[in-house]
Amino acid sequence: MQMPGNDRRFGQDIAALYQELLVPLIFAPYAVDLATRLARLPVASVLELAAGTGVVTRELDSRLPPGVQLVATDLNETMLAVAQKQGMSRPVLWRQADAMAVPFGDASFDAVVCQFGAMFFPDRARAFAEARRVLQPGGTLLFNVWDRIETNDFAQVVQDAVAGLFPDDPPRFLERLPHGYFSGSQIARDLAEAGFAGNPVIETVAADSTADTPAIAAVAYCQGTPLRNEIVARDASRLEAATEAAAAAIGARFGAGPVTGRIQALVVRIER
Repeated sequence: MQMPGNDRRFGQDIAALYQELLVPLIFAPYAVDLATRLARLPVASVLELAAGTGVVTRELDSRLPPGVQLVATDLNETMLAVAQKQGMSRPVLWRQADAMAVPFGDASFDAVVCQFGAMFFPDRARAFAEARRVLQPGGTLLFNVWDRIETNDFAQVVQDAVAGLFPDDPPRFLERLPHGYFSGSQIARDLAEAGFAGNPVIETVAADSTADTPAIAAVAYCQGTPLRNEIVARDASRLEAATEAAAAAIGARFGAGPVTGRIQALVVRIER
């Protein structure tokens, strides 16, 4: 993932918590969804952008035929380091790479897939143009993005709770980036600018997000995402207080646990 300022800093602590807590909390069901969709296509080679800690990579590994080549990339090496420790049944080429300057030749892949990465690209049209460049004619770009924050319960509650601690300068990472690219018309414009012809197929997909306790969800968001960096930048001594405020807010709305909230995303597909 490539992001400005504090938003790009996925340090070792964030990467570990991301894999341990965020993957099962919000990413796992959508990884299954993307891999299932891709498994229906006749592909021999797949490039994954913004692979993070490899949740989609693992689902692709388990669902695609053994002979399909998987290449997984991410800008952040700490995320890839965690991903490579998870284990795969086939060889996977892991590569540190910028989605806006993909280090592969033209028409190299049958499909390009990206889970919750497009929101973070500084120039989305350029990244989509790179995806188009490395796709075979007739190949598929398949990606998902989070819907608006109001349709994602825990994210909304956490943002509001943390904002209450910093009323003069509330952290807005969750709304600004993960939940900031939900306009279907904007996505379509960016894809058209990138050179894709035709209209993308955009589908809204809802799922449940479940944690054993409110604290688990709070730690996942406050300490396992770059929201942590925004909190620390304002007052490093208040990271735990922010996490506790988020946990209390989740508990007040959803109970002591297990807690379940709605999550919602857009899945986008377009052919080269």
